[in-house]
Amino acid sequence: MNTIFDPSEVFQLAVRIEENGEKFYRTMADKFNDVEIKELFTYLADEEVGHKKFYNELYEDFKTYDPPSEYAAEYYEFIKSYADEVMFNKEDFEENMSKVTDIISALDFAIDSELNAILYFSEMKRMVLKEKRDIIDNIIEEERKHFIKLSNMKKKRSK
Repeated sequence: MNTIFDPSEVFQLAVRIEENGEKFYRTMADKFNDVEIKELFTYLADEEVGHKKFYNELYEDFKTYDPPSEYAAEYYEFIKSYADEVMFNKEDFEENMSKVTDIISALDFAIDSELNAILYFSEMKRMVLKEKRDIIDNIIEEERKHFIKLSNMKKKRSK
């Protein structure tokens, strides 16, 4: 089964993930007066800016990419639906951000967001050329590092 695959959509979704991450981290850096938390969230926001730049550059490599027919329409729809429902439901995002009232809830929100990004990028990796997958692996590893930093901070603050 052939599917119409528009790489621009996949990379636009990746850029949106990074934009949402940056927005959240900058908002949280401004929200809390704790120096260590400000530094962590500012660092993560800056990382998201770098990831966004990377995806914009990577998209340039894929403008003319014609994926093999093994990418079924259902799979591509999964990627789009996941991004729309889990990653970018604006009402949920805004509502969940408004529920962040303390450092632990901010860390929990960030941890969940990083896990969702890892899942999205892991699935997205299947849709790029094999020789480019190691680049996506590097971004996934960066997201894992963010998850670890956030988890360690939560453990430290939960004591």
